[in-house]
Amino acid sequence: MFLIGDLTSARTWLALVSQLVDLLFGWAVVTAVFVLLTVGISLLPLALAGLPVIGLGLRVATWYGAYERARFRFFLGADIHKWPAADRAGYRWWLIPRRRVYRDKATWRELGYLLARVPVSCLLMTPTYFLWTAGLVLLALPFYNAQLPGGGAHFGSFLLHGSYTTYASAAGAVLLLLAPQLTKGMARIDAAFAHALLGRPTDLAARVTELETVRDRVVDAAEAERRRIERDLHDGAQQRLVALAMELGRAKAKFGDDVDAAAELVDRAHAEAKAALTEIRDLVRGVHPPVLTDRGLDAALSGLAARCPVPVDMRVEVPVRPRSAVEAVAYFVVAEALTNIAKHARASSARVVVEGYGYPGTLNIMISDDGIGGADPAGAGLRGLADRVAGVDGRLTVESPSGGPTIIAVVLPCG
Repeated sequence: MFLIGDLTSARTWLALVSQLVDLLFGWAVVTAVFVLLTVGISLLPLALAGLPVIGLGLRVATWYGAYERARFRFFLGADIHKWPAADRAGYRWWLIPRRRVYRDKATWRELGYLLARVPVSCLLMTPTYFLWTAGLVLLALPFYNAQLPGGGAHFGSFLLHGSYTTYASAAGAVLLLLAPQLTKGMARIDAAFAHALLGRPTDLAARVTELETVRDRVVDAAEAERRRIERDLHDGAQQRLVALAMELGRAKAKFGDDVDAAAELVDRAHAEAKAALTEIRDLVRGVHPPVLTDRGLDAALSGLAARCPVPVDMRVEVPVRPRSAVEAVAYFVVAEALTNIAKHARASSARVVVEGYGYPGTLNIMISDDGIGGADPAGAGLRGLADRVAGVDGRLTVESPSGGPTIIAVVLPCG
């Protein structure tokens, strides 16, 4: 009765249909992706014209992975958890893959799954459908055996007739009773294969993958910060120092015949020198201010609040100083958030609360304003903050509904 129940079970037939649907659809998707990647790679020498085609092929592989997860959930009831979207590398203009796409393990797992899908489906379907077909053919053999050419079915030189057809029919019934077990077993193997490539890795592997992703994000954030510093030095302090040198050169040339004009040029050079010093001081303060090292977060953040054009209610309670890397990230987060509030929020006031709970606790930061809201967590500014926070294994969340208020919450580990 158990085997007969399996024969009529919906799970058995769903597993059988799942294999057939996957083989037919897999052939179509594999062909499409193979053509896209081949054409894209061929067009790369033509001013990288193949990049969008390659990007489309990789996106199709990702979409196929999502379809496969849905298929296993619908037909087999198997949940294959996808990789977190926040950890996936993005695309430029929807189709141009970023460099991180090619280093993303999920990308290569999905592509490998897609390329292996058809061979695996053929291997799993061959014994399954053979058992079903052989069982049905043998079970019905007594009804059509006499109409076969040669007077009956032949196995080599042996002719099945009489009671042998009854034995063959009984063997067919046994095969049909065993077919559901094989079908569901192959479905479990199929699900395990899909989970190995499409599912999130185990806890240890997930942690390693998370750390690799964080490392890439920190490297990208550091590179962006380096470019920002170079740009600020080139466009700001360097230009002022060039102007200062030119003013001093003109003053030197006029000392012999026009002392008053030379004195005026020296005064202007003096003003340029003070402006350059101010810009360099502001630049250094944005990177890592000396007051943060000497006096800690309270003094450094109070200085930020004093210079912010928006009134800031600052409260800092850090009884035990965290390690320097955490302090630097906390300072950078508050500095960048206050800058964004001053530039974009149209806020009349802001509030910053920093609470530390000592080693091995956490440093909690909350920054809020009464501005217009609508801050995009995926934007360059907030994404850069999230990358900095992730670099010390922290978490950043943003709540910014349209119309405000905006609340940025950060949790940094002190251990």
